[in-house]
Amino acid sequence: MSDVSQIAAEARPIVAHHFDDVEQQHEANTLGMWVFLTTEVLFFGGTFLGYLVFRSLYTHAFAEASRHLNVPLGTANTALLLCSSLAMVLAVYFVRQDRKRTAVVLLLLTAALGAAFLGIKAVEWITDWHEGLVPGLNWLVVGPNAKHEELFFVLYFTMTGLHAIHMIIGIAVVGIAALVLARQQHVARRFTNIEMIGLYWHFVDIVWVFLFPLLYLINLHG
Repeated sequence: MSDVSQIAAEARPIVAHHFDDVEQQHEANTLGMWVFLTTEVLFFGGTFLGYLVFRSLYTHAFAEASRHLNVPLGTANTALLLCSSLAMVLAVYFVRQDRKRTAVVLLLLTAALGAAFLGIKAVEWITDWHEGLVPGLNWLVVGPNAKHEELFFVLYFTMTGLHAIHMIIGIAVVGIAALVLARQQHVARRFTNIEMIGLYWHFVDIVWVFLFPLLYLINLHG
């Protein structure tokens, strides 16, 4: 085999033995990821539905509780995740182009932006603790709507906590993917894997895009 043929063979995507070709493997992986994401939609959908039901019942109390949230920090976190999604899209593109260094840098940037998001979220949670806004542990709000405001924060910590767990998983997976790619000679072989990781990352970002207005913005003038 000539050197050119050998390089071309090494650059071709890896096809598992139970697939006929690259296209079939890619379609199967994509279908599997979308099925998984559908279960995630159902998982988060229950919390969203619960929030909307209780908000319709206790509109004024939820509006008052929402005003305790830090909108500038929430906005900053939204910007961070939108930038991380852009970095992930570019990483997938450069993996396909077999440009290892650029792809690895973009994956690390994606993970770093996700970590920054969690750092800001931790600052928010710590502030909530100091202000007595943690239900069951440190709740200092008083008034006629205190119980319903507490319900808002129960939902707030549940929804943002679940999202943070998914972010931690995403950061870990993206970081591992970057390390694996850094050791590869031809990263295009890993394109399908990176694309599936990208779908997961975009899903987690989209969840936040819905959480941000629901929790921070909709109740500002309630």
